[in-house]
Amino acid sequence: MKPYYERDGITIYHGDSREVLPTLKADVVVTDPPYGVSFKGKATKHTKASGVGYTTEDSATIGPEILRVALPMVRRAAVFTGKAIAFSYPAPQDIGCVYCPSGTGRGSWGFTCFHPVLFYGKRQGSARLPTSLMSFARSEPEAHGHPCPKPLPWMVWLVLLASKETETILDPFMGSGTTLVAAKLEGRRAIGIEIEERYCEIAAKRLAQGVLAFEASR
Repeated sequence: MKPYYERDGITIYHGDSREVLPTLKADVVVTDPPYGVSFKGKATKHTKASGVGYTTEDSATIGPEILRVALPMVRRAAVFTGKAIAFSYPAPQDIGCVYCPSGTGRGSWGFTCFHPVLFYGKRQGSARLPTSLMSFARSEPEAHGHPCPKPLPWMVWLVLLASKETETILDPFMGSGTTLVAAKLEGRRAIGIEIEERYCEIAAKRLAQGVLAFEASR
């Protein structure tokens, strides 16, 4: 399959992960699959309201399905799951989170203040980073044309936690490309798969422009 974008060790494929994934080789999965909810027009204390539609398949089952295919292909994985469907995923070796003191939304027991992260496989060598992160960073759906992008600092943390410099990262739910931007910033090779062509284009533009902007702000 011909890549949609390929430059500086970063590759994007436009297609369905169920079809593209078996043709690829990678070392680590770092991803943020759909949570099975609609963000259109909604806002939380973490994300702003957005009129942007979500993906073609905003499914609660697609993330666990793809991860079951991907896990035998890689050494380890780090996956944002959303709390509502976290228990639909294969049992992890460890669990971490991004803790957001200002809240991320409202659940049946009150304000939710964390985003769970499931870890699979044996952790890579460095133990200098904790498995949880406290952050006040906000998503920017208007800036990236996607209703629920993870803040770039979160994905930089997860890329560093999950991978070595010599390894290739795979994100089968690339969205607007935040994982790939983080990988490029930290000198990793990365592969992204995205079913929506409009997000592939956004990711390609971010890879060309966003890295320098983030480096300047660090």
